[in-house]
Amino acid sequence: MYELEQLIQLTAIAEKGTVSSAAEKLNISQPALSRSLQKLEEELGVKLFDRSKNKITLNETGELAVEYARKIIFEAENMTEKVKLFDKSRHTISVGSCAPGPFLELTPLLSKLFDGISVSMEINEENVLIKGLFDNIYNIIILDKIIENEDLTAFKLCEEHLLLSVPPAHPLAMYKSVKLKDIDGETMLLYSHIGFWKRIQDTMTKTNFIEQDNRDAFMELVRSAALPSFTSNLQIKHNGDVKNRISIPIEDEIVNPRFYCHIHKKNKKALSPLIKKSVNLSQIF
Repeated sequence: MYELEQLIQLTAIAEKGTVSSAAEKLNISQPALSRSLQKLEEELGVKLFDRSKNKITLNETGELAVEYARKIIFEAENMTEKVKLFDKSRHTISVGSCAPGPFLELTPLLSKLFDGISVSMEINEENVLIKGLFDNIYNIIILDKIIENEDLTAFKLCEEHLLLSVPPAHPLAMYKSVKLKDIDGETMLLYSHIGFWKRIQDTMTKTNFIEQDNRDAFMELVRSAALPSFTSNLQIKHNGDVKNRISIPIEDEIVNPRFYCHIHKKNKKALSPLIKKSVNLSQIF
């Protein structure tokens, strides 16, 4: 019986056109490739190549074999991916969120409720998260609204309130609260991986944002620089407030979202400890 590796070699010949180029791509010797292809012909009981001096080309039978080989290779790769995803799902809870803050609430809760299970986290756009939930890429997704769908169970996870963080000497440090328009035009430090909070950045067209994509480096800048930045009630609750910084509430409604977990009903039983721990029945949508 032919092997998958032989089919990969056959498609390499079709792609590269010559044995030498295919052998180079596959990182094997030409004689080894030629012997393998001859063995494939013997196992199939047909001739796949027209051979002349120092050259072989696929015949019509070979072209047909290449079509089937590509389908088999695709299915084999697909099987590998699906099996790995299934195995991962048995040992990992995959969470996708539209913002980073809710991870601070959900991750320790999952670790406590599901002993021995690892938690993977990813920030993505709403449409990607919803599709991923139905495609079994995510076990849980977190959005800033409830998605009405009979196949989904949703419940409130938390609220996040954005705050302005400034050093004591900053002119805004004396304010009890601010609005986004009050700080638009400042130069501000910003952590890049903020998900849907980018919409806040997009509204502050006059602000010069100095972005940092490494969380540790960003926090070091916040601690040492005189520039304002953002923080939130969730960041302060789980990581503590930064020394020598003052946190000022922001009044705009857009910076005070509620976050909701969404679970596909087929996973409801497996994740029932989370649902029971997180909410009362009246809060399930």
